[in-house]
Amino acid sequence: MNVNAENTFDLLEDYIGYITVVKSYSPKTVYEYRLDLTLFFKFLKMRYGLVDADVEFDDIDITDVDAEFIGRIKIEDIQRFAKYLATEREHVIHSKTLKGNSSRALSRRLSCIKSFFKYLTTKRHILDENPAAGLDLPKHKKSLPVHLTVNDSMKLLESVDGTFKERDYAIITLFLNCGMRLSELVAIDVSDVKDDSIIITGKGNKQRTAYLNEACINALNDYYPKRQILAASAKKPHDRALFLSRLSRRISPKTVQWIVKSYIEKAGLDSSKYSVHKLRHTAATLMYQYGNVDLRTLQTLLGHEQLSTTEIYTHVHEESLKSAVDKNPLAKVKKKETKKKDENVK
Repeated sequence: MNVNAENTFDLLEDYIGYITVVKSYSPKTVYEYRLDLTLFFKFLKMRYGLVDADVEFDDIDITDVDAEFIGRIKIEDIQRFAKYLATEREHVIHSKTLKGNSSRALSRRLSCIKSFFKYLTTKRHILDENPAAGLDLPKHKKSLPVHLTVNDSMKLLESVDGTFKERDYAIITLFLNCGMRLSELVAIDVSDVKDDSIIITGKGNKQRTAYLNEACINALNDYYPKRQILAASAKKPHDRALFLSRLSRRISPKTVQWIVKSYIEKAGLDSSKYSVHKLRHTAATLMYQYGNVDLRTLQTLLGHEQLSTTEIYTHVHEESLKSAVDKNPLAKVKKKETKKKDENVK
């Protein structure tokens, strides 16, 4: 479903403004929240019988939704919407049309609705009671993050070559050592690098400091002469960017993804399994397993808002411990049974 910017109402726009300006949500998150709430109110108008039978779902008008309409909403309406998402709503994944949202997608959409009603209740005081306050979110199994081993990481670094090898090597080194997101890396300015540290601007424009180890410092020092050549022809505001493209512009996320994918394939690794984001998982996993860092420290390093997001790496560690035990050469040795002597034999 595409979002029509004109098919909206005042309270929805007020909320969108709140999460954009006050909460500093990313444009992608804001778009998803608008999409989820638009879908929710279209469903409600259909549920309340306020739509002609010949009107397609995506064409349902929600511009007349107001405080009185919202005041009618009960938790049963939200639960029915959840059922609709889980069993009927179609979505497209890899060009395939599937029916029913996954538990993860359903949880995200219901979290959006809970946030919207909390805003109306505690910030705007439009509602006396929050109909979504007692709404339970579906549980979903958290999959363990895929990551490179130490040996695979070395293979990836050793595969870097070509005209922009200094730049590409520095990019991959920062991913593997600092655990930053793709959006964070491309946003780095030269002025953000201070001796042995770097200022990273994460989600919600929140800044954190990442410290650079010897590998990162050496990689950046090797890259700076190449960057100076590229920056000589760079126009503002691109001249501030740490990583520049061959056209002397701030390197784009798509270019970085292509760079990483090409070196993953060159290193003989599976590009369908590993990606830029998996390099972030690799950094986090290696820091936790070998760096003797506690979860709170790792949470700060990765820029996670919730500690529960960081806890996934403890499970990775537990899996590696179990794997180490399972791979012990004595793991499958069984005690040999001794043959009983025949009592009749003397």
